[in-house]
Amino acid sequence: MAGALPWDILRARVHAATAGLPAVPAPGPRVCACCHGPSGRGFARCFHCCLHEESAPGLLADVVAPVAFAPKGSRLATDLWLYKSDRPGAREAGETLLAMLLVFLHEEGPRVWQRAGIPAPACACVVPSGRGRPGPHPLQTLVRGYVALPWVPLLARGADTWGRALDPGRFCAPGSVTGQAVLLLDDTWTSGGTAQSAAVALKRAGARSVAVVVAGRHRGEGARAPGSARPAPPVNRLDR
Repeated sequence: MAGALPWDILRARVHAATAGLPAVPAPGPRVCACCHGPSGRGFARCFHCCLHEESAPGLLADVVAPVAFAPKGSRLATDLWLYKSDRPGAREAGETLLAMLLVFLHEEGPRVWQRAGIPAPACACVVPSGRGRPGPHPLQTLVRGYVALPWVPLLARGADTWGRALDPGRFCAPGSVTGQAVLLLDDTWTSGGTAQSAAVALKRAGARSVAVVVAGRHRGEGARAPGSARPAPPVNRLDR
């Protein structure tokens, strides 16, 4: 990361943006070992992350690191969609997200790489938009001048037929990432299906490891209540 940034100013902006938000907990009892969301009693992973593990064993991200929780109705949840728009406040929302990502990568990055089993990422990538937006993803446009890594592309294959579900065929990596440790950036995580679909594409293209850093992890939507019964396992979509 760039070394001459005004870190005190960036930290102050991050503190203001995340004040009052719930802290992202470490994995443990009732906390998903993957996405840090709530998990049922006796389960290491939440419902969605269990589905992903069963659908794409060995091909998921090696670590998922949310920068912050973004509860529905919070300013952060608003900023996560506003920064991609042309509405008033979009530039300020983007500056807030940029500060959050840069401070997190600077201060927490080494621990994330350690959890992924790598010394540091060798290249960076952004989870493509599910809406077919042309050109570079707004998140890549936001951060690429500050992340001193080669950028590798991910391309969407056709229509987004699975919505938020993990779809191993949703993306492809046309460049070579063989043997590389990839930093995969995303702006939001709800079920995690889109980010994990991107991780699958990178692993299938030869990536040695994938570390997902997501700016805002949404809470509550689609989550199974702690202690509730676990649904039947899904059909393995890798066989589609």
